[in-house]
Amino acid sequence: MAELNRQINQELGAAHSYRALSLWCSDQNLKGFAAFFAKQMHEEQEHAAKIAAHLIDRRVLPELGVIPAPQRRFKSLLEAAQHAQAMERTNTRGINAVYETAVAANDYPAQVLMHWFINEQVEEESWSAEMVERVEAATCAGSLSDLDRHIERLLTGDDKEK
Repeated sequence: MAELNRQINQELGAAHSYRALSLWCSDQNLKGFAAFFAKQMHEEQEHAAKIAAHLIDRRVLPELGVIPAPQRRFKSLLEAAQHAQAMERTNTRGINAVYETAVAANDYPAQVLMHWFINEQVEEESWSAEMVERVEAATCAGSLSDLDRHIERLLTGDDKEK
């Protein structure tokens, strides 16, 4: 249960970091990225709530810890995108640690819960890698502006062939 508690706080920390990324993008007049990062903030909060509900259902009161201040300044959009990608990689390691602990403890309910999170992290790492690649490819102001307008549609699959 300690690993699940740790992961709740990691998810809340990621949400806090996504809020900081969203605010930075707003300050840089990157409204599309700001909206996308705000959406990610809400997703991370939902992830924390999902784990907390699991603990409550098992009669364990979640323990919320101190959330460190997030990085709030970036040299470029590329640095901000790379920061988001690093956060997702860290989150994947955290999810895997919870799953490994659940397997070692024969905690089948936690294993089932973590299957959802493991699949979710495949998606999260995929969009974060694509985002970094797209920002790297946007080499002029016009392409960056176009990317900002369409980032959510591009990263959520609405733009991909079916």
